[in-house]
Amino acid sequence: MPPRSTHPVDKLDDDDYPAYTMGRAAEMLGTTPAFLRALGEHRLITPLRSEGGHRRYTRHQLRLAARARQLVDTGTHIEAACRIIILENQLEEARRINEEQRTREPTS
Repeated sequence: MPPRSTHPVDKLDDDDYPAYTMGRAAEMLGTTPAFLRALGEHRLITPLRSEGGHRRYTRHQLRLAARARQLVDTGTHIEAACRIIILENQLEEARRINEEQRTREPTS
């Protein structure tokens, strides 16, 4: 878990701060809470829980959910959409690592 900020306003800029309730997240995405729960079941996003046990979503998670909604709206099954997004993220990470390795290697 990321360290807690000493300045509350800093949390507004934190992509990983669980600021959104399930209802608010669903409203922002134009979807239902059931859709968000399904994304969790397919391991695309794992919401954090409030002290009362309520799901809380981060801006990063909402971007992933929005991408899933985009795929589902074009006819992709939700399970396949989640897998596609997971693979896209893995590919992006592999590219980032490769680029870091290239910049570290001495040129001949």
